[in-house]
Amino acid sequence: MKLRIFTEPQQGATYDELLAVAQAAERLGFDAFFRSDHYMRIGPGDPGPGPTDAWVTLAALARETSTLRLGTLVTPVTFRLPGPLAISVAQVDQMSGGRVELGLGTGWFDAEHTAYGIPFPPVGERFGRFEEQLEILTGLWTTPAGETFSFEGAHYRLADSPALPKPVQSPRPPIIIGGFGAKRTPRLAARFADEYNLPFHTLDDTGLAYGRIRQACEAEGRSQIVLSAAQTVAVGADDAEIARRAEAAGQDLAALRTSGLAGTPAEVVDKIGRFAELGAERIYLQVMDLSDLDHLELIAAEVLPHV
Repeated sequence: MKLRIFTEPQQGATYDELLAVAQAAERLGFDAFFRSDHYMRIGPGDPGPGPTDAWVTLAALARETSTLRLGTLVTPVTFRLPGPLAISVAQVDQMSGGRVELGLGTGWFDAEHTAYGIPFPPVGERFGRFEEQLEILTGLWTTPAGETFSFEGAHYRLADSPALPKPVQSPRPPIIIGGFGAKRTPRLAARFADEYNLPFHTLDDTGLAYGRIRQACEAEGRSQIVLSAAQTVAVGADDAEIARRAEAAGQDLAALRTSGLAGTPAEVVDKIGRFAELGAERIYLQVMDLSDLDHLELIAAEVLPHV
């Protein structure tokens, strides 16, 4: 089981704070540093210091880390056109020496779109754009050097693109698709994704979602796909420390014990094991208090060696 650190910078974080978390994660032996891709705080609270751009952040971290995998969970297709996104991701992959992963989704938070002048079409159109972007991204990255790529869809048209730059990873950076959708999400994951991620669901729901993904992969003629989960984490040596970290994450401790990873290191190791029994190979640990590096130290010392 690989443990990955997952941050939500729109809730309040500067680049320097993200850098400190990423470098601590690398030093402590975590597999990856991921961040959300949002432009506005979700829920009430101080909106400061304001948003940081996900791919600008990852480009900088690519030069300030050396082994950590870097990615988004997830970039909305509404934020970027597919051609420029392919360029950005390929460039960051080059800058990192081949350590980038792209989580891609339809987008859902309409308020951030309104706040920053980003069109937010209905969900059906967003899924249509999502599928076309997946076709375009994979097409651009896998077009042989010296050849061009063209695409004609309902939402995007590319003509004789040089399909450059190329990412370091071959044939392309890994693509992550997530969500609990029962029809379109499994079909697209089976067709395009290297990894399927289910965020913030119970073990029972996770088992149901993984079953749908396996069925979709079988229908697509695929033998395997990486399965993962994202869970809010609050680990402590005692009840007081666990409660403090749950509160810092804005979560009720009793609920978080059920819906997330809250408890002593031994309790969290046990629950991660139950995700592993369902087939999960990676757990994204959503850490909300980015100033609490002692939290990462505890997880690295008391959880990571046992999973």
